[in-house]
Parts: sequence; C-alpha cells; structure tokens
Amino acid sequence: MRILVVGAGATGGYFGGRLLQAGRDVTFLVRPHRAALLAEYGLTIRSAMGDFFSPAPPLVTATTLHGTFDLVLLSCKAYDLESAIASFSPAVGPRTAILPLLNGMRHLDVLAERFGAPQVLGGQCVISATLGENGGIRHLNDLHSLTFGELDGARSQRIEAVDAQLSNAGFEARLSDAIRQEMWEKWLFIAAGAGITCLMRGSIGDIVAAGGADLARGLIEECAAIAASQGFAPRPATLERARAAFTAPDSPLTASMLRDIESSMPCEGDHVLGDLLRRAPKSAAPSLLFVAYAHVMAYEARRKRETAAKSG
Repeated sequence: MRILVVGAGATGGYFGGRLLQAGRDVTFLVRPHRAALLAEYGLTIRSAMGDFFSPAPPLVTATTLHGTFDLVLLSCKAYDLESAIASFSPAVGPRTAILPLLNGMRHLDVLAERFGAPQVLGGQCVISATLGENGGIRHLNDLHSLTFGELDGARSQRIEAVDAQLSNAGFEARLSDAIRQEMWEKWLFIAAGAGITCLMRGSIGDIVAAGGADLARGLIEECAAIAASQGFAPRPATLERARAAFTAPDSPLTASMLRDIESSMPCEGDHVLGDLLRRAPKSAAPSLLFVAYAHVMAYEARRKRETAAKSG
C-alpha cells in the first residue's frame, strides 16, 4: 500500500516516521522549507518509546507530486486544510482512502465535498510532540495512539487493509467500529479544555484555585448537550474523564490553543469552538461556549490586524 503523509511536522512526521521505520511504503508531502531541512538533517524522532533516524526520507512537494496513492494520512491544522487539499489532490485516485487526523468534524464535510464521501475515513490521534532543533521531532510522553475506521462503522475490505498497514508499526493503532462517536467525544474534551483555559488564560490548577471549577463543569455540560443533540451523546466514562481532568487542583494542564495564543500564532478556535457552537440547538444556546469562542476570535481579529499592519 502506497501511503502519502501530508506534512512532516510533529504529528505527521511522528506517525509517518514510525510507519517508515516499520518498512511501510511511505512518502512525505512537504513544503519547500521543510523539504530543505529534511534533505539536510534527515528525519529524527527522539522518544522514550524509541528513537528513529532516516537520513533521506522519501519526499515530494506539491510541484513534484505525481501518481496516486492508496492512503493519504492528513494531519494538518484546520486553518491549513484548504491549502493542504490543493497540494495533495493530484495523489487522490478513485480508490484512494483519505484518513484525516484533525480535531472536530467540519473537515469531514470539506473533504467529502471535494473528493466524495466514500473516500473519507474517520480518524483521530493522541500524541504530544513538538519540533526541535533542525526540525527534529521530540515525543514528549508515552502517548502515541491512532484510531480510525469507516464513518458508517463497517468492517470493509479497505479498512482491514488500512488496519494491516497501521498495526504493529511502533505506535498504538486501533480500528474502531464507532469512529464518529469517538471523534465527537474527543471534540467535546478538546473544546471544553480549550474553551476554559483560553477564556481564563490559565492552567486548570490556576482556574480551580480561583474558584472556577464550576465554570469548567458548566462548559463540559454545554459541549455534551450539543453532542447529544447531534445523536452522539458522550458515554459516562468520557464525561467523568473530562470532569476529572478540568477540575483537578494544582493541574498544570493547558490547551494547545492557549499555547498558540500565548505565542501569537494562528489557532483553531473557529474549527474547534465555533463549529461546535453552530451545531447547538437554537432553543438552548450555550452561553459559556459562546463567550469562550468570542474571546478566542477577538484574539484572532487582533492578531490578523497586527500582522497586516506589520506586512503593510
């Protein structure tokens, strides 16, 4: 199976690198700057789960991409989705499966509209990784899981073939018969965590110390109610995990969205918070989620204005 990994950043580079290490037929589609770094320094993974180095990983850019692939592994940021689609489109043939690892759900509609719903799989990943010196990948803990499945829950011949490629490749891979449910549950968790830490501009421990635990609980309930209204009520274990994580005293946990804001970077506020808010029943508009979303989008408006002023 020919696998195209779109991007070789912290997430795509990690999972793609592990697949390459396991002997899979992997090619990375990267931008020119990343291609130059990888050509000079190779692909490096530093991890407590085992290091890996490829001095010359297979690379293509949008201008050198030719032929179709069997599987496209997509792990870009939501705000880069349109440009990513433009870059990998030539690699998608009638039998190509696209496995996106983005947060939320809106990307499924975007991909289905562009390529047709049958070519899109459901997927999600759990990993904490970052890019270090010379573009090397640093895996920050022992979590490195990838869950995937047909969006209708079927055990198709295609998904079994994908499972065979992703299993036993140096990370935890799991074929799910309920991937939509699991994606919604992850969305709830991420939206609640991003919403409360961005709104309060602090860690969970700081928010709890300030007496804000009930705000976190309220935001979790609002997100859960939206999921339920869409037919994906979160399971009790998911809710308990979220309540425990976002009300834990002394917890240093912050959302990656807050770290993006603190670094004056673009963030996925509209994809993670805004799209969830737009799916809420009109009869029960969530107030905390709205305030969190407005807070993040006010940041984005200022960032874009300041960026335009500097470039002008």
